Amino acid sequence: MSNASKFGKVAVLLGGRSAERDVSLDSGNSVLASLLRSGVEAEAFDPKVRSVTELVNYDRAFIVLHGRGGEDGQIQGVLEWLNLPYTGTGVQGSAIGMDKVKTKQIWQGSDLPTAPYRIVTKDTLAKDVIDALGLPLIIKPVHEGSSIGMSKVEKAEDFALAIEKATALDDVVMAEKWITGKEYTIVVLNGQALPVIRLQPPEDVAFYDYDAKYQRNDVQYGIPSGLSSEDEEVLQSLTLRAFQAVGASGWGRIDAMRDEHGNFWLLEVNTVPGMTSHSLVPKAAQAVGYSFDALCLAILEQTLKVAD
Repeated sequence: MSNASKFGKVAVLLGGRSAERDVSLDSGNSVLASLLRSGVEAEAFDPKVRSVTELVNYDRAFIVLHGRGGEDGQIQGVLEWLNLPYTGTGVQGSAIGMDKVKTKQIWQGSDLPTAPYRIVTKDTLAKDVIDALGLPLIIKPVHEGSSIGMSKVEKAEDFALAIEKATALDDVVMAEKWITGKEYTIVVLNGQALPVIRLQPPEDVAFYDYDAKYQRNDVQYGIPSGLSSEDEEVLQSLTLRAFQAVGASGWGRIDAMRDEHGNFWLLEVNTVPGMTSHSLVPKAAQAVGYSFDALCLAILEQTLKVAD
């Protein structure tokens, strides 16, 4: 890029205090190295070790904070207060997107397909949930990302342990109907849905969990996705509607399933997706001609539009 100076001094927000700190450090350092290669004056900024008041010394922020504190509207609120342009979704959309139940409620109200669910606690009877959702089902902390704290429950006696695992991380936990089928992810960049990616974890993995996302090298990523062009367009259209419904903007990712009957089901939205070597956003962007460096600049460009 010929004029990296237009960005001024950029804080790459990474690390933080969430359960996804390590992934955020990995993502953030990848973004930082990329911006420096492009001639941008960028610095790492970890809110766990520095006061956010120091952000007044920067011109804009590239948010690569995953999970709570970074993806839930908190840091966005700080940046709004400081009048500092930042990448990605605003305060309200971030808060909604981080809350799996609020996201589902909005999608249901927008006639978007999302799997049936129940909010559960340690006192919830397994029988009541299984009667409502069937088996298998999946237990999820409502405010965590990267599949942290999730468990697949295949029999009633596993229910209590799955709840215990999830409540250790979050006060609010949900049970969701298990969708048997193929898993997809769709990246949104500047109002466009990029080519759909099919996720195929190895057979010994119950679902695309934290280990599959970040540690394993045997997950297959299908681009093209294997969907017909018509079905791919349907899923991309659903994605854009779902993204806009929660108030997300700039860039992000939506995860979805296709069941055995060919129906699509939206799972969740990620408003600050991973940017590691294993991550899906760079893979999707590469499929439409973006190098990693071009992708990072395209995301950072969003802060100029905000400033105008």
